[in-house]
Amino acid sequence: MKKIHPEQKPDKRKILLMLSTLMVFVISYLCLSNGVFIIYQNLFYLPIVYACFQFEIKGLSFSAIITTFHYVLFTIFHPEPLWEEIVRLGVFLAIGLITYQLSAGINRERLTVEFLNQRLLKDLDKRVQLEEHLEQEKERLRIAIASIGDGVISTDRNGRITILNQVAERMTGWSQEEAIGLPFEEVFCIVNEETGAICENPIYKVLRDGVTQGLASHTALISKDGTVRSIADSAAPIKNKNGDIQGVILVFRDVTEEKRRQEEIYFKSFYDALTGMYNRRYFEEEFKRLDVARNLPISIIMGDLNGLKLVNDTFGHARGDKLLMKASSAMKTACRAGDIAARWGGDEFVMLLPKTTKEEVEEIVRKILRSCSKMKVGSLNVSVSLGWGTKTEKDENLSKVLKSAEDYMYKHKLAESSSMRGNMIHSIFRTLREKNPRIESHSERVSILCEQIGTAMNLSAKDINELKVSGLLHDIGKVTIDDRILQKTEKLTEYEWLEIKRHSDIGYRILNTSPDMSDIAVNVLSHHERPDGKGYPRGIYGEEIPLASKIIAVADSYDAMTNERPYKRIQSKEEAIEELIKNKETQFDLKIVDIFIQKILCAGDRVKRTSGN
Repeated sequence: MKKIHPEQKPDKRKILLMLSTLMVFVISYLCLSNGVFIIYQNLFYLPIVYACFQFEIKGLSFSAIITTFHYVLFTIFHPEPLWEEIVRLGVFLAIGLITYQLSAGINRERLTVEFLNQRLLKDLDKRVQLEEHLEQEKERLRIAIASIGDGVISTDRNGRITILNQVAERMTGWSQEEAIGLPFEEVFCIVNEETGAICENPIYKVLRDGVTQGLASHTALISKDGTVRSIADSAAPIKNKNGDIQGVILVFRDVTEEKRRQEEIYFKSFYDALTGMYNRRYFEEEFKRLDVARNLPISIIMGDLNGLKLVNDTFGHARGDKLLMKASSAMKTACRAGDIAARWGGDEFVMLLPKTTKEEVEEIVRKILRSCSKMKVGSLNVSVSLGWGTKTEKDENLSKVLKSAEDYMYKHKLAESSSMRGNMIHSIFRTLREKNPRIESHSERVSILCEQIGTAMNLSAKDINELKVSGLLHDIGKVTIDDRILQKTEKLTEYEWLEIKRHSDIGYRILNTSPDMSDIAVNVLSHHERPDGKGYPRGIYGEEIPLASKIIAVADSYDAMTNERPYKRIQSKEEAIEELIKNKETQFDLKIVDIFIQKILCAGDRVKRTSGN
């Protein structure tokens, strides 16, 4: 917008002034023949003209006053009126009036030009301010878009990209410089997560329909480098004041982690975290839903993992968890489409089998048992007790069928428990032997020594047999102790010693799971007790200590002293006997030590001497 400069045009006032002055001189020249007075009269017009140009209305007043004064003087000196003078005076006054009008017109034009220039300057200032405000708004918008935590892409009315913020750059793999001007679908490639099919372009949907659009569920964005992200977004039209669409703005965000958390929450709501089976809550909902006539006959299988507590106590919960996962795998493998297998409790499982006859459920049970028989966790067998039942009539109560299957399962469990526990104990002992062969040979020698002492003490055959088994299993609790501690050659730390002392208590818990071994369990528990009460784990003394435990203590110590062990050298028979005698009545029972030395150790020497003689 250019300013109007009146000085750039010829100054009309100067031209009129020059013409008026010239006119006065011309008139004076033409009247020169009439004398100097006439020249004076005509030249007198000059100040009038200049006064009118300079002072405008004041000059006009001055012209009128001078004209009147001139006429009065002329009348005084010339009583008779002269028309020539009257005309001259009229011309004199007309010149002032015309000069005033011309000057006023020129001033009005100047004022108009100045007013227009002022308006133009104001408009120019407003335009500059508006442009500055617009730039500030653009900068605010740029900063806002850049700082948004979601991806933002803007396109023109043809679907070509105009803006790509930093988050969008990171998620698409395209920089803004690369993306500007490109078709939207070339930069923003979206597919269905489940089918892999390309999704409809949301920008074109907005341009076509003129309304905000959201992405369908299960939409994934494939970035330039091939990274796949689950996203959620919305696209909205950009309209001018007339409602015409000028472009589209798309806002989207990465919901991969959010979906993962939702799936995790869903999984925890209906699935058992350890086994991957349905949980009890889900089973109970399906139990009600599937209990309809069209699903008859409906069968139920209840299962219980045998020996879980024993394994947890012996090997820890990690080993028990592995057993649970194996058993659940066997049950899930036996499932068909539409069957529901769930973890009912700590070591219990349940299966709901719609449209399954008694014969079919029995075949499924056999399949589960066959799968379990082939499974092992280390040296431990996977053993489950199963019970089942079938609802065949519409009016039959399905809850009663579930209770019947549970009762049937417990009957099987009771019938199998004795052999199962025995097998479990043998498996544990076999694990101990595999873990530390030295303990196996030590246990066998202790068992033989215990049998010899029992025989020398004239114990019954039943007691001798019990004593022999107790001697064989006295170290079974060491199956849970870190082998590095058992093999350590240096002095044990306080913590390591406490770990070693736990083995008698653990052995007791292992053996006590079987009613047939309850007496043996007590013997194993007390085999490190002492007559003076300084033993472990209970600190009992004297007659409180079982006789079998006292015998095991003597046999265990003697064998440990006379055979290889990591923490001490091998002692001779004489040194071992001396150690036993030294600790009579404190660590060992006096009577048992004497019988062991005299009737077993020394008796063997006498036999050798007699044979030699």
